[in-house]
Amino acid sequence: MIANTRIFFGPPLALLTADQTGTLKISGKINRTAERYLEIMRHHGLELSQAERACIAHICDIGFMAPQEIRELPFEVTETEFESEGLNKEALAARLEAASFEDLVAVVEELGF
Repeated sequence: MIANTRIFFGPPLALLTADQTGTLKISGKINRTAERYLEIMRHHGLELSQAERACIAHICDIGFMAPQEIRELPFEVTETEFESEGLNKEALAARLEAASFEDLVAVVEELGF
């Protein structure tokens, strides 16, 4: 168990917990959601080469990746000037295009963005 921690309730958390009343219900909702999220991350993602990982990291290096930006990763791969030995941007873009949103989120999360 973690000690009490103060967190900022930005718009996503405020929306997620809007129907909850009281600290225990809010905490329960956040923890259930986090548990489910972690399980989704455990079962999704893509096997990527180092060159592919470097390309996506280069694109994500703008900072926070909003959901729409994550969905646009295939397009961004085709547009980036990033080059690396062994990188086939067309093939990577096709794999990203075929991937589920959950897979794309898992890739971005694994890279730390």
